[in-house]
Amino acid sequence: MLNQCVLVGKVKESPIIKKTPNGTTTATLLLDVERAFRNSNGEIEYDVFAVTLWRGIAEDCQACEPGTLVGIRGRLQANVHSASNDITYYNAEIIAEKLSFLSR
Repeated sequence: MLNQCVLVGKVKESPIIKKTPNGTTTATLLLDVERAFRNSNGEIEYDVFAVTLWRGIAEDCQACEPGTLVGIRGRLQANVHSASNDITYYNAEIIAEKLSFLSR
C-alpha cells in the first residue's frame, strides 16, 4: 500500500504551535500551493492546505514565516464524522513526515 503526498508552496500565515497535555509539540501550518494550470481568465490559482506537524517537525516549523517556501512530504489521514442528522462527513488531513526549507 502507498499513502504519500508531496507539496511545495509558500507558508500562508505563521504556524499555530501547541503542546498536548503530555507535552508533545504539535503545529498546524497553512500552505499556499500553486495549481499547475491557469484558469479561464489566464490567472494562476492557489489551493490552501492545512498541514499537521508533530514533535520535532512541529518545533522546526517555528522558523516558518508567511511567504517562506517549503516542501512537505507526508501522508493523508482520513477522518469520518457522523452528525446528529445522520449525515456522514469525510475529511482528509495532511500529516507531515518531513519539512524542507526551500528559500533562504
